[in-house]
Amino acid sequence: MAAANPTIAFRLLPVPASPDAGAHPVQRSLDTLRLANPGLRDLLLSLHHGPGELALLLDMFCVDALDVAAELRVPAYFFFPSAASNLAVFLNLPYYYPTVPSFRETAKDKNALVRCYPGMPPIRAADMLHMVQDKESDAARVRLYQFRRMAEGRGVLVNSFDWLEPAALKALRSGACVPAGPTPAVYCIGPLVNRGGSHGERGGAAEKPHECLAWLDAQPRRSVVFLCFGSLGAFSSAQLREIARGLETSGHRFLWAVRSPPEEQSQFPEPDLERLLPAGFLERTRSRGMVLKNWAPQSEVVQHEAVAAFVTHCGWNSTLEAIMSGLPMICWPLYAEQSMNKAFMVEEMRIAVEMEGYEEFVTAEEVEAKVRLVMETEKGKMLRERLAVAKEKAVEAINEGGSSEAAFADFLRDFGAE
Repeated sequence: MAAANPTIAFRLLPVPASPDAGAHPVQRSLDTLRLANPGLRDLLLSLHHGPGELALLLDMFCVDALDVAAELRVPAYFFFPSAASNLAVFLNLPYYYPTVPSFRETAKDKNALVRCYPGMPPIRAADMLHMVQDKESDAARVRLYQFRRMAEGRGVLVNSFDWLEPAALKALRSGACVPAGPTPAVYCIGPLVNRGGSHGERGGAAEKPHECLAWLDAQPRRSVVFLCFGSLGAFSSAQLREIARGLETSGHRFLWAVRSPPEEQSQFPEPDLERLLPAGFLERTRSRGMVLKNWAPQSEVVQHEAVAAFVTHCGWNSTLEAIMSGLPMICWPLYAEQSMNKAFMVEEMRIAVEMEGYEEFVTAEEVEAKVRLVMETEKGKMLRERLAVAKEKAVEAINEGGSSEAAFADFLRDFGAE
């Protein structure tokens, strides 16, 4: 990392182990980061700086570093790599959640709704952050502590842009999400995405293009459905077969990155496609489909003119990459805050449709139906038109004079005024 970023000095702080080896992993992580505070304090004291020349930029897990910042009178900000809508939910959750049952209990009715933050339509309890589904759990307790402390920061830099999330930004900037005190300033500075300019193989810069890019070059414009589910996205063998059947019966071209099922990954780090997929599937679809093992150069693929739709796990980086490419999405969330992202993408942003059944098992018929919906129907056309506008607004935001460039300049002025 240091070699790739020569203008950045990297310092590794000494970090003692968590004192409670038997604690929940989330609690151990919090303890470990808190124990890094003396090393952080010593580092900051060793830096010679004048007024307005030093600030801390933290991620949401490093909230206890706020104590060092306060002691040394250094302004502290957070970088939030997800949606502003999620930030609004997280900042409000320490105040809202004590007043309602656990989301897990509410979600026994799979369609039951909860208010996520003031001024925003409710979403399903089942779609709320997985780690806080049980409000009495150690994981939920730690996350609520972190969300509450985030509001103590001087500001939050968010990887989003103003046009995409007006309701969330209105709630945040009005102070509605943090009823017990001031809300930190919110600076939308995105989309910050990897635009994949090298077209190289993973692990090497400027190497030969991945084979799938040459395959895409040979496909008609806006004809391919791309399926890719992030670095941890893996399905059971039964689900893989169902996806394959849906793709085959849809009749559309596809590019699909497949991992071994979770229970097989230690034994088969590279998937055995002939065994995992329906008999004859690869042969029957080879004229219009390509299946990749484990990995695809996603940032290059979503930009390719042959790609027309993206079946995604709804990770926020993937979502922003698709927006920057004007690409409609079919949502299949898997973990973390991805179900929340899905809810906002479908209902609020109107840039995607949901793959129904994603919580348990998606049928081949549903895969076929959603692919056809995006590729063939009037609703699919409306999605493409919406994404074309979203792409235009995203580019405007990061260009000179755009809202995100202006927000970053405001951030620099803010800590420079110390």
